[in-house]
Amino acid sequence: MKRKTGQDRSITTRWRPATQAIRGGTARSEYGETSEALFLTSGYAYDCAGDAAARFAGEQDGMTYSRLQNPTVQMLEERIALLEGAEACRTMASGMAAMTAVLLSQLQAGDHLVGGRAAFGSCRWLTDTLLPKFGIGTTVVDARDPQAFLDAVRPETKVFFFETPANPTMDIADLSAICAIARERGITTVVDNAFATPALQRPMDFGADVTAYSATKMMDGQGRVLAGAVCGTQDFIDNTLLPFTRNTGPTLSPFNAWVVLKGLETLDLRIRRQSENSLKVGAFLEGRVPRVLHPGLPSHPQHELAMRQMSAAGPIFAFELDGGRTQAHGLLDALELIDISNNIGDSRSLMTHPASTTHSSVAEEKRLEMGISEGMIRLNVGLEDADDLIEDLDRALRAVGL
Repeated sequence: MKRKTGQDRSITTRWRPATQAIRGGTARSEYGETSEALFLTSGYAYDCAGDAAARFAGEQDGMTYSRLQNPTVQMLEERIALLEGAEACRTMASGMAAMTAVLLSQLQAGDHLVGGRAAFGSCRWLTDTLLPKFGIGTTVVDARDPQAFLDAVRPETKVFFFETPANPTMDIADLSAICAIARERGITTVVDNAFATPALQRPMDFGADVTAYSATKMMDGQGRVLAGAVCGTQDFIDNTLLPFTRNTGPTLSPFNAWVVLKGLETLDLRIRRQSENSLKVGAFLEGRVPRVLHPGLPSHPQHELAMRQMSAAGPIFAFELDGGRTQAHGLLDALELIDISNNIGDSRSLMTHPASTTHSSVAEEKRLEMGISEGMIRLNVGLEDADDLIEDLDRALRAVGL
């Protein structure tokens, strides 16, 4: 397979993000296709038995099995790594496959993890339920306070794991401060950057060791496929993550990789327009609901920190109603344009009630500790006309007495 770009990182790393999102990692076959080719194959043939042996021994470049390598998947991994400013990337079948693999690949019985309190429900299940089953200690802290991470450190602490912005409370973690604490103590920092993507925030620029993604969200951006990704140093990806993924098999399909490649081509355009729409919708809601949690608005308690770390606030935010679940469900049921859906990052506007959907598996007392009330609603603002979204919200708010 003849490569035009993707292997010569001395060239591709000089490109600006908009160019990397279109051309980074591109590989062309002998047919010279302009769009990335879709390689739907599980295995590969060899010219001779010696070549097969050499590839399995790591002595010859080339593909061996699509659980390990696939040309389409490899293009996506190279492109995400370039956008992230990372040495390497490994993709997986879903965002939660990525989160699970990045933790289990580097932790063992007797180790300790410090995690952010506000997190996606399944990520809290990892820290609260799965890791302890394997004898891995976990401590959950308020990620808005770097001192809380420091206070939770033990001699056996190996990983800091947190989201920023956090799902769904929009808590902002101080990347520089937390990563500095970790680095001084030899602790690996893993940042879930799914809400921002490298288009708006690059945690490694602030000292993070590893970033993890649900590429299902903004990277695909159109609600089509599941995908996950982990970025880090070449050593981490090859010697820590890869031995776990090659033997457990959370493999991303070539078709899903191809779809995400297409999504990345418009990521910057989409996420910035959606960020603009989100600010406009958030400003409207500030005058109508008790509380809006939008890091792009000056009313957010960590607005200045968010704007130091992010080039824009993104399309997702939350707001709260005083009427609890009944009023929240009533508002959702009154919508005409915005869809009720637990997905995020989509080009369509979506709303959900976290307490009864994404975080329904989290015990009520833990939800309250995380800051998720019965009246909280999470909104993903899409690419529709912002005024149409505001009119839809206005109708729904009036329907529930607001």
